[in-house]
Amino acid sequence: MATPFALDDATVATLQAAMQAGRLSAEALVDHYVRRIQAIDRSGPALRSVQEVNPDALAIARALDEERRATGPRGHLHGIPVLLKDNIATADRMETTAGALALVGARPRRDSFVAQRLREAGAVILGKAALSEWANFKSNPSSSGWSGRNGQARNPHVLDRTPGGSSSGSGIAVAAGLVTVSVGTETDGSIMSPAAANGVVGIKPTVGLTSRAGVIPISATQDTIGPFGRTVADAAALLGAITGVDPRDPATAASAGKAHADYTRFLDRDALRGARVGVPRHGYFGYSASADAAADAAIAILHSLGAEIVDPVAIAHFDREALTAPERIVFCYELKAGVNAYLADVAPGGVVKTLQDVIAFNTRHASENLPFFGQQWLERAQAKGPLTEPEYLDALAACRRLGRDPFDAAFEEYRLDAMVAPTSTPPWPIDLVNGDSSRGSSAKSAALAGYPLISVPAGEVRGLPLGITFMGRAWSEPRLIGFAHAFEQATQARRTPRFLTTLDS
Repeated sequence: MATPFALDDATVATLQAAMQAGRLSAEALVDHYVRRIQAIDRSGPALRSVQEVNPDALAIARALDEERRATGPRGHLHGIPVLLKDNIATADRMETTAGALALVGARPRRDSFVAQRLREAGAVILGKAALSEWANFKSNPSSSGWSGRNGQARNPHVLDRTPGGSSSGSGIAVAAGLVTVSVGTETDGSIMSPAAANGVVGIKPTVGLTSRAGVIPISATQDTIGPFGRTVADAAALLGAITGVDPRDPATAASAGKAHADYTRFLDRDALRGARVGVPRHGYFGYSASADAAADAAIAILHSLGAEIVDPVAIAHFDREALTAPERIVFCYELKAGVNAYLADVAPGGVVKTLQDVIAFNTRHASENLPFFGQQWLERAQAKGPLTEPEYLDALAACRRLGRDPFDAAFEEYRLDAMVAPTSTPPWPIDLVNGDSSRGSSAKSAALAGYPLISVPAGEVRGLPLGITFMGRAWSEPRLIGFAHAFEQATQARRTPRFLTTLDS
């Protein structure tokens, strides 16, 4: 199973061309990635980004190779290996645990909709990617990329720096060439953060564009599933494969007529010409001089590519703490309801059936489950009542009043096609005593609104990646993909990781 050309930076398109020409097979590609995972993720720099490799991956790839020879490829993803974040259910020989030891053995009865769609597209589900346990809604403080099941994942650029979270492994693995594309989830920053920290592309879709059925939840209001790639084209190819209306997730009904099966057709080097792009300075800049400098340089490039820059734009009532307070109330209520519903649908054999069981399990096995931090968010969620309580309904209304409505109003007032801002700070040192030290991000308004974001590499500082985020209104993924692709092609800002142990002094 020889691999005749460099694969670590290969794109979906170049891999497809090689397979179609007979210079590469899906089986050889899977074998290459499994060997690389063993050499770099389990050994060597020991990134800990891949929690589990699918024991059936080679057999699946072999069958897809035979199908290609017999009837041709199904589409962009035929034979392409994909990693899934370990909160995305697969009804196979792999676990689905959200990184929690309590959920080992809690096997799903059926695939998540996203896994089902990927199989239908001819993708090879290579394995499960590590994540911040419970998608980083377990404790306060916490360390992004840590879970009881996997330990601490590491940034491939500088190993003692955070990989971001909660879709940590999904971002690391793509950056490090352990897979071409991967899938993550976002509630508030969980795709954007690891995309920027690892120097790759991440797309957070409109809530409802991708089904959450079979995904271990935080928030029915804000959860969404999206792709990572080393290029916008790769992420776009994956996005088209996972959209679709799903009766198991009522939110997807709104995507009818708005979703696309192929987002690569929106890749356009001239997409920024004539576009009005706003810059929300207040709250989105000012927390990191390095991030601001990279974003300002990116804005100048957007202007050079033909964009009309509206700088600054104001988003009314934007106050990060004021927005976070009602959001966390919503999360606590919806986590309890969602996790209990998810666990009620798993096959017999697991050790937990409710969120209360999870909390008790963690307490009984505290040395493995709570060695650095507690489980305050799980406990606060358990203390909440049903989704009919006034506290929940008031918080939900506040999220819309303070989040979506002002965001929409800014787009209308300034007649914007998109906004742009730094994605987050440069990756901070991993700290298992004090936890994460993030000071800001691009995700908040779009998280509360349920709107799409794309983070694209925009430079680096002392070897640490920086990203910028394109923000849009609901269902604006085609336009954002065009903008992000145009910027990416003009800058070529992504850098291959060097696996530095620490920053040079």
